[in-house]
Amino acid sequence: MSTDSTREKARFAATRRSLIEKLADWEDQKTWDEFYQTYWRLIFSVSVKAGLGQDEAMDVVQETVLSVAKQWKKGQKYDPEKGSFKTWLMNITRWRIADQFRKKQRNPAASNQAGGTPDGDGGVRDTATVDRLADETASEILDKMWDNEWKANLSEVAIERVKKQVSPKQFQIFDAYVIKGWDPEKVKNELGVSSSQVYLAKHRVGGLIKKEISKLQEEF
Repeated sequence: MSTDSTREKARFAATRRSLIEKLADWEDQKTWDEFYQTYWRLIFSVSVKAGLGQDEAMDVVQETVLSVAKQWKKGQKYDPEKGSFKTWLMNITRWRIADQFRKKQRNPAASNQAGGTPDGDGGVRDTATVDRLADETASEILDKMWDNEWKANLSEVAIERVKKQVSPKQFQIFDAYVIKGWDPEKVKNELGVSSSQVYLAKHRVGGLIKKEISKLQEEF
């Protein structure tokens, strides 16, 4: 396991523990834990690609989930008549990312340590992709970024869920043939399986993943 992967898992665990503590007295703690498990990678990835450091991105993850939970508790839930859940969550995430950039502006030394660039006037100009979220062009960039990461996240979460529903062998066949893109002969030879097993794994696991993606789109 790479060092970066180990650090990311450590950040995930620490943020999850912190959130659970903050939501400990709330009803449906299990729901919020599931929400976090489902969307943290999406929020984290977009935050990093927007120009934040990894620790800052994990702060965005935590603050976004807390913001959603607080709105839910106050009865200010997502209203499907006003737009999609995807857009609603994106806007909350956008505001939390903007909060982090404001913190960086108030603390130039921290920004410099995070990779900012001196602006020539004694301050620091952040080199983020989305350094002015109010700017129309930057907003469009974030919209496209969110859309791409949203699709990737749904697939990743769906695959993780289905992995628990099928046998390790069947998932291994699907992973080799569909995800890794091995040709059928290589799958059969490397894994010691038949053509019918390869066909079955492709269609059964693939079908379950599609169902999970549909369920994810309907959740929350």
